[in-house]
Amino acid sequence: MATVNVYLTFNGNCKEAFDFYKSVFGGEFPYVGTFGDMPQEGGIEMPEADKNKIMHISLPVSQETILMGSDTGGEWASGFQQGNNFSISVNAGSKEEADKLFGGLSAGGQVTMPMADTFWGAYFGMFTDKFGINWMVNYDDPAKMQQG
Repeated sequence: MATVNVYLTFNGNCKEAFDFYKSVFGGEFPYVGTFGDMPQEGGIEMPEADKNKIMHISLPVSQETILMGSDTGGEWASGFQQGNNFSISVNAGSKEEADKLFGGLSAGGQVTMPMADTFWGAYFGMFTDKFGINWMVNYDDPAKMQQG
């Protein structure tokens, strides 16, 4: 069964915001990754200005809820608009469920990243639905996560 969380996008101040949220909610960050930590693909080098920006951070708020976020950068930065800088993140229980949810919710919308295996070991995709809501669909394959 799928779970739903909020994914926030920032324009360079993600870590500052998440340090603030952590001061209020408490807890620890199970993962903090920067764009500089990403493997280079296709000979494209990450601009120096983006290397220390947050690629992904998460803060468990309860047993069921995780607040997640990242900074925007590069080609994505031009689309940043404060007030519309969030996505609904769905974590599917299977690859088939991820495909079903992605296909159904993205119908009539605009796919920004088709479902595909990622370097971090998940099956992941993003889109904006026909109502202008940003979505992320993720499936963490337990077999792949153990290999990583």
